[in-house]
Amino acid sequence: MSGPANGPADVSHRPRLLVLRALGLGDLLAGVPALRALRREFGGYEIVLAAPRELEPLARLSGAVDTLLHAAAPGRAVPEEIGWPGPPPRVAVDLHGRGPESMRPLERLAPHRLLAFAAPGGPPWYAEEHERDRWCRFLRWYGVPADPSDLRLPRPAAVSPAPGAVVLHPGAGSPARCWPVERYAAVAAGLRRAGRRVVVTGGPQEYDLLARLAKLAALPDADVHGGPPLERLAALVAGASAVVSGDTGIAHLAVALGTPSVTLFGPVAPRLWGPPPLPRHRALWHPGPPGDPHGHVPDPLLLRIRPEEVLAALSRLPEVRTA
Repeated sequence: MSGPANGPADVSHRPRLLVLRALGLGDLLAGVPALRALRREFGGYEIVLAAPRELEPLARLSGAVDTLLHAAAPGRAVPEEIGWPGPPPRVAVDLHGRGPESMRPLERLAPHRLLAFAAPGGPPWYAEEHERDRWCRFLRWYGVPADPSDLRLPRPAAVSPAPGAVVLHPGAGSPARCWPVERYAAVAAGLRRAGRRVVVTGGPQEYDLLARLAKLAALPDADVHGGPPLERLAALVAGASAVVSGDTGIAHLAVALGTPSVTLFGPVAPRLWGPPPLPRHRALWHPGPPGDPHGHVPDPLLLRIRPEEVLAALSRLPEVRTA
């Protein structure tokens, strides 16, 4: 078990509440309003989050989690076991999914109280519901007040390596949500003509993608950030003038840190995973039938978005100029 993510070093004397959300960066950030609601409702409890270890810095920033318990499975599936130490948790909360699969590892711990969509008497699941709204409604069903707008994180302590830059993030969890790299390069060219600094980011498996974008856009090596630690990525996003990406974790990070953003949607409509309706965030989407967010080729709706639309959306953000 990791050390405390927030709060006192010794919390073993407190009753414990376990939350399962062993998913990715965007999933954690979409769940922050629900986690904070649990923190307020169960103020005397140690809040333990079962999630991937690499998310601990943001769990700490949320102020809602005391301890992170490493839990993960390939493809963001449900972990078969949760390495829970000690007596059963007083409360267990399934924020991972809707079915019995994600409830079972919590049931096996024999908590005194279990909150889950699949539990007897649990709330109904609505497929066409924004992720932040879903989990707040879920908690309200159990009598826990929750506000889906309570999602902002404080700025990280680390200093940005590129303050004021526009961050382009061409990767995503699947090809279906990846806008073509040539179009990102066209956006980079337009921004640089307007005198803006452009940096690109990506995950540890996306170095080839970043190298291609950097070459097409003639970016210096110092402006290519492949696989940065989460603390460094958060600092980069917090200090950026804007973030441009597909529907992936960094878009949620921009929202959480209050950084202006333009997010490109394709197979999934922004009403399900998009940013809140604030002037500093723009969601680009051409309406059409839903696609497969895990598909192996870029979604047709995503391909309808042109570089000119992205530059125009950036020009309407606070303090971002493209011409």
